[in-house]
Amino acid sequence: MQDVVLTTPRLKLRPMVEGDIPAHFALFADPEVARYWSREPWTDMTQAEESIRAIIAAREDGSEVRFGIELLSSGELIGNVGLHHFFGQNRRCEIGYALVSKVWNQGYATEALRAAIQHGFDALDLNRIEADIDPRNIGSGRVLEKLGFRKEGYMPERWLVFGEFADTVNYGLLRRYWEA
Repeated sequence: MQDVVLTTPRLKLRPMVEGDIPAHFALFADPEVARYWSREPWTDMTQAEESIRAIIAAREDGSEVRFGIELLSSGELIGNVGLHHFFGQNRRCEIGYALVSKVWNQGYATEALRAAIQHGFDALDLNRIEADIDPRNIGSGRVLEKLGFRKEGYMPERWLVFGEFADTVNYGLLRRYWEA
C-alpha cells in the first residue's frame, strides 16, 4: 500500500515509523489516555516497539491505515488515528484514535479525524465508518458527534479496564451523513 501523508492547517498525518516508538510509548503509558483505550497503561518500551512493528506490517499488507498525528509547528508526534477492521464487501471499517492528554480540548482530534475520514470516503471508497467509545469519555463523544457520527448502540460491560468493567457506545458515520 502506498504511503499517504495528509496535511491540515495545524497537523501532518503521516505513516508511523520506528522512530515514533518513544512518543508512542509515552502516549499509551499515560493512564488518562489508557483509561479510555480499553487496556492498562503500558509499562515497558517493548510494548511500543511491538505495536509500531504491527502498525508497519498492517500498513504494508493493507489491513490498516494508521497515521501518526504530528504538529506542523514543532514536528512533535501527539497521537495517532487509524482506519482498521476493513470489511471490503460492505465498504466499511472502524476508526480509532488517541492523543496525548496535554493537547486535549484544543481541536486536534477533530482536525485529525476530519482528514482521516475524508481520506476513507474519498481514497478508500468507504460508505460507513464505525467507532466505539467508553460513554464516560465525554470529549471523544463530542468529537464524533461534531463530525456527524450518530449513536447507534450501547453494550454494557464490554471491556475490563483497570479491574472494572466498562461499557461501550457504538457510533456510525455514513458517507451520506458526511456529505450532507
